[in-house]
Amino acid sequence: MTAAKIKVLCVDDSALIRSLMTEIINSQPDMEVVGTAPDPLVARDLIKRLNPDVLTLDVEMPRMDGLDFLERLMRLRPMPVLMVSSLTERGSEITMRALELGAVDFVTKPKLGIRDGLIEYTDTIADKLRVAARARVRAAAQPAPGTSAPAPMLRSPLLSTEKLIILGASTGGTEAIKEFLMPLPPDSPAVMIVQHMPAGFTRSFAQRLDGLCRITVKEAEHGERVLPGHAYIAPGDSHLRLARSGANYVAHLSQEAPVNRHRPSVDVLFDSAAEHGGKNVIGVILTGMGKDGARGMLRMREAGAYNLAQDEHTCIVFGMPKEAIATGGVHEIVPLPAMTQRVMARLATYGTRAQRV
Repeated sequence: MTAAKIKVLCVDDSALIRSLMTEIINSQPDMEVVGTAPDPLVARDLIKRLNPDVLTLDVEMPRMDGLDFLERLMRLRPMPVLMVSSLTERGSEITMRALELGAVDFVTKPKLGIRDGLIEYTDTIADKLRVAARARVRAAAQPAPGTSAPAPMLRSPLLSTEKLIILGASTGGTEAIKEFLMPLPPDSPAVMIVQHMPAGFTRSFAQRLDGLCRITVKEAEHGERVLPGHAYIAPGDSHLRLARSGANYVAHLSQEAPVNRHRPSVDVLFDSAAEHGGKNVIGVILTGMGKDGARGMLRMREAGAYNLAQDEHTCIVFGMPKEAIATGGVHEIVPLPAMTQRVMARLATYGTRAQRV
């Protein structure tokens, strides 16, 4: 029996975008557009009538803001949502908020040549819709009024500055990374992060995290020292590597070809951590589609690193952790809410002696 097609509802105030998304989606053998809407009010009625599997949602629309609609939707009828974002500073900030509210992922509209640009994105859009249709969707947590207390701070064990936390994530990773970083103390070991995200969005992501965390969170810069109390996020469209300059760790950025279809690539960061960090590294792989990071995590383990993977139940998409586990690079499988505590507990077993490689 033929599997049912993924039913998609497209919500966008642009008739051109609605037409192009319909063309792209209907060209795929396993999905179809069951309806389109020019604004959230029309979309609300179509959702009830058509029961789509996935919603594509423009972030900026008339009559009702896309974020207001998403917040109500995820509270009343949680479902997979793929945001369609503009490549602007405001667009990236709104997209980060949409991911906080429960959107699974996003795609970007090209600035020029919208038709040709979106057609070039056909495979990306189709892949992200397939992942979204299978994702574990949860309603965004709604804090009660006056209860927005910060995450409890974990104590940092007495460590040398040699220790490093090396982390990779993809779909669902923006919120998982936030949950991992917020409990870290100001004197935490340095954290280096690859989150699959296009250029123009990682800066907003880093700034948002920096305002929430006790450690300093920033986009990595080429050649800068990697210091405790800091998290460094790979800029969109640049590979991030761990490198050495004398006795210091430094960040190295490059525009080399994508690896596993990604730049930045988790494997590239993990491979460099295996080479230059060895036993001083704690590796963490979180929610995400695909297999990026699996081979690099095995290399880190072989170099002496201790590695943890997010468990299936708490992943939005159990792709990258599953591949890393299957490849043999993972020591522990840990639910996301316990991940930071487990990493800090493992670091505490190292004591203060630097384990040079």
